[in-house]
Parts: sequence; C-alpha cells; structure tokens
Amino acid sequence: MPEALRLVVFDVDGTLVDSRAHIVEAMEDAFTGLGIAPPTRAAVLHGVGLSLPELMAQLVPDQPLHIQAALADGYKSASFARHVAGGDGAKAIFFPGIRDVLDQLRADDFTLMATATGMSRRGLDRIIEQHGLEGYFQSTQVADTHPSKPHPSMLFAALGDTGVVPRNAVMIGDTSYDMMMAKAAGTHAIGVTWGNHPPEYLADADVIVDTTDELMTALATWIEDLA
Repeated sequence: MPEALRLVVFDVDGTLVDSRAHIVEAMEDAFTGLGIAPPTRAAVLHGVGLSLPELMAQLVPDQPLHIQAALADGYKSASFARHVAGGDGAKAIFFPGIRDVLDQLRADDFTLMATATGMSRRGLDRIIEQHGLEGYFQSTQVADTHPSKPHPSMLFAALGDTGVVPRNAVMIGDTSYDMMMAKAAGTHAIGVTWGNHPPEYLADADVIVDTTDELMTALATWIEDLA
C-alpha cells in the first residue's frame, strides 16, 4: 500500500516566531490609550493563543464588553502601527532551528503542513511573505474565521482542506490551548517549551520537547508509529 499522507499543524506565535516583546508592547499601547493600567507581561503571555475577545475577557474580566472590545481594537491598531514603524527590515523572528524544521518537512513528499493560530490573517500573511514561505502550508487557519482555541474548529478545517484523518495529524504548539485543541480534534499533540507557557501547562501533550532537534525526533517517532 502507498504511504498515507500526514499533516503537521503549527501554532505560530510562540511556536514558530518569537513575538513576545511585540505583543506585550502593543498590549501596553492599547491599555494606556484607554487610560487603563496595563496587565503584567506574564498575564499577557499566558493568554497568547486565545483570540482577542477571549484574551481581553481574561485580562480584564471586570471591564464591560464595550471596553474589552475597544481594547481588542486598540491592540490590533497598535500592533499594525508597530509593524509599519519597523519598516521592511522588521521581520518576525524565527525561534532557533525552526526554518530548518519547516524546510525538512516540506521536502517530505508525504507530509503536509498547516497553521492553526490565534493571530489574524493579515499577521500570518505578513510572516509568510517576509520569510518566503509561500507554498509551505497547504492550509492556513487563523482567528478571523474560527472560534478561539481550544475549540477544535481550526484543526477540523485543516483536516478538511488536506483530506488527512485525525490519527495522521499532529498539532505542535506552545500553550495549553494548543494541546487541548489537539485532544478535542483527536490528533497527536507535541508541546514546545520555548514559547509562552511553561512545561507544567502542557500536560495534555503526548510529547514535550525543549529544542527543535527534539521536535524532529518526536516527529520521526510519531511517523514510525503510524506505519
């Protein structure tokens, strides 16, 4: 029998790119713009991965919905302004070894790739263009058109786009929301420790890795187990 296709789905912020400083600074801009004390860095990073309405509800649960919505809009505006101010030279920064991981997986004829990210379509498209990743991902799922993680909608859409069954798919992410989403969709889950949540928050992962070398080893083991 021919080898079955498999799908590797990546979170983006905190898994592929290190956007922590940008996120925290844009969040501070949004809050100070409305005269509200900004949340701590730890609180902001703990919520990375959620869609903006859910993140704001988590950061300021006592604020009315219209203020939470205004903060979400303020964050989007501040984030875009910071990107524009950075100019063409302000690229999203890959975590060490990530580009090599993407290149190795792309070279495998039986491996497809996708994204499932809490960022916007505009933000993801910017990263793909900056790093010449056109054609790397067969499905790109973003927060604009899905419920927030950990709802499995993004994974279901990626599976539908590629025709891969859940057993033959793996979600790679840095937060508990990614791991819970994977379990809800019936896929394998690999947690990475270089992002926004510490290892103890990744308890739902099938495997937790500390480096991209360990990630490639974990993927090779998963592929062997599928045979």
